[in-house]
Amino acid sequence: MKYVSTRNPSLKVDFQEALFQGLAGDGGLFIPEEDLKLQQHFRAFDKHTSFQEIATLVSAYLLKGEVDAGGVQRIVKNAFPFQPRLVSTGEGLSVLELFHGPSSAFKDFGASFLAAAMEEFLQSSDRRAVILTATSGDTGSAVAQAFHNKKNVDVVILYPSGRVSPLQEKQLTTLGGNVLALEVEGSFDDCQRLVKSAFLDSDLRKALPLTSANSISLGRLIPQSFYYIWAFAQFKESLEEELFFCVPSGNFGNLTAGVWAWKWGLPVTGFIAATNANDVVPRYLETGNYQPKPSVATYSNAMDVGSPSNFERLEVVFQKNWNLMRTMIFGEVVNDAQTLETIRRVYQDHKMFLCPHTAVGYKAAELFRQRNRLDHAQICVLGTAHPAKFLDVVELATGKGPELPPNLALAASKEKHSVVMKPALEDLSKVLLERFA
Repeated sequence: MKYVSTRNPSLKVDFQEALFQGLAGDGGLFIPEEDLKLQQHFRAFDKHTSFQEIATLVSAYLLKGEVDAGGVQRIVKNAFPFQPRLVSTGEGLSVLELFHGPSSAFKDFGASFLAAAMEEFLQSSDRRAVILTATSGDTGSAVAQAFHNKKNVDVVILYPSGRVSPLQEKQLTTLGGNVLALEVEGSFDDCQRLVKSAFLDSDLRKALPLTSANSISLGRLIPQSFYYIWAFAQFKESLEEELFFCVPSGNFGNLTAGVWAWKWGLPVTGFIAATNANDVVPRYLETGNYQPKPSVATYSNAMDVGSPSNFERLEVVFQKNWNLMRTMIFGEVVNDAQTLETIRRVYQDHKMFLCPHTAVGYKAAELFRQRNRLDHAQICVLGTAHPAKFLDVVELATGKGPELPPNLALAASKEKHSVVMKPALEDLSKVLLERFA
């Protein structure tokens, strides 16, 4: 299986090279060269098929020629001691809970697979890697947890000062060891720009074995397709009509993973791209004009992205054809007032807490159903983070909040350690070279 750049399909690499390179040499993002043919497997899956079985089967195709069957099984076993849960709220709406991993966010699936795959490759050679990643919230804590104390790997996480929740910040800044937290005086877009600039700096690349764990990383993005497939298998027997996935979206990696699963044969009717006020992609879907803009702060802060990196991947999937993309992806925008109202109402009606990102998805699913009169369709909302990670917002909406799970309570009790820096490449380069060269 080969992987190519979004900007040059003749630039081909294998999975291991894509994993450690992070960004393609021409500045593009890696994507599978060809679509997997998995329809026959999807037809065979049912509600008794385990998440690990699905992950093993798809991984075997993706790693074909590089990792043997035993290696694939090791990667999946090490990556996924946890799995998704599906909760129905009735009336054709379900929440796919993806927050039962070590950092209590959906990004655990990608980060854990990435860490397990890198460990498998690094153990077969005497190499080391420096993981460089930007976070708007949950990526950093998932990556930090996944790679903490892994051998031959150092982790550097850039996050925007004052723009992540207090608990998210504690998860990033309390592990120590091989995890370094850089507190950037700027926005998430500044953090993301710094990471991209570092990867395109040839001197820095020569001095350090840099790789990424953002959703620009193929190794983190592809495993997120596994839970779409698992969810379909759970729904399969009871589906009456269409199946839509509603995806709270910021950098659009999660939605891209779902679109890949569809390209591999998953029988999905469509995807709802649910955004907050950072609505660049829904505006594009409505007008055909893609205009990135500075991000604005919202209650669903992990989705505060004004220039989503993975839009480039989506463009390639849909052959840069606006009309084609609109047949499969539908945009919905949810504001902060609607977010709070949804958290309050869902708790009142179902005694179920939603994090603000999941609430954006839930409200978007309701709006989409009403607008299109989809009375019998099944809409699966991706539950992206444990509500306890956003206690301030949940308590604002409901007057109460869920208990912290043990992993979050431990992080909250620890002392923060970060390095504050300006959003400049020279500052980042200095820190990296001093620490790791």
